Amino acid sequence: MSQFCRHNRFVSECPICSKGTVLDPNRKAERRPRPNARPGSRSSPKGRVQAAGATRVSRGPFAAAGPYEDGREVRLEKVPGGLRLAAWHAGQLVKNAPVLALSDLPEMLSSAVEQGLLSEPEADWRGEPAVGRHGASPGRSGELRDELRVERLDDDQVRIARWIMRPNRGWELQETPVLLPAERFVGALEDAAASGVLAGDPVD
Repeated sequence: MSQFCRHNRFVSECPICSKGTVLDPNRKAERRPRPNARPGSRSSPKGRVQAAGATRVSRGPFAAAGPYEDGREVRLEKVPGGLRLAAWHAGQLVKNAPVLALSDLPEMLSSAVEQGLLSEPEADWRGEPAVGRHGASPGRSGELRDELRVERLDDDQVRIARWIMRPNRGWELQETPVLLPAERFVGALEDAAASGVLAGDPVD
């Protein structure tokens, strides 16, 4: 390649031909823009601080029961795929099967119905408490049978949780939040009411 330009000068010395090239002495070095760090990423100190101190919140509509003496709150909320029933503590999901006071269940369900989360279950709250019994909505988890059960633990508490039938092991409680279609919740609540599981709580 010739070192001379069309002006019969060295290219590096020609103010016309070297203009805008790497040979231009007046050319400023270009700086590549730094990519913006995503909030919460390792490359963002500010993001790390926010992530460490951030608390999770429900983003969709929800109905709640509590908070209770230990600080837990049970929420029935709309999430992708259906409804999630879970206990929360200090803004974080509790990875246990949800347990709530029976006296809080009617108000939580009424709030859920008003927000369109589920249709109103046909529930009769009158009668004698059926402690130790449960109502269930059957389904499947992959190839395994499962049930969403509403169980009366004692005079004051009910547990709403999934149980899975394991081959050669029987029914096993799943100590996790419940994520199922709304119809499964309505079915389990109606079966529990028919079985006397929800009886004994006064309703105004």
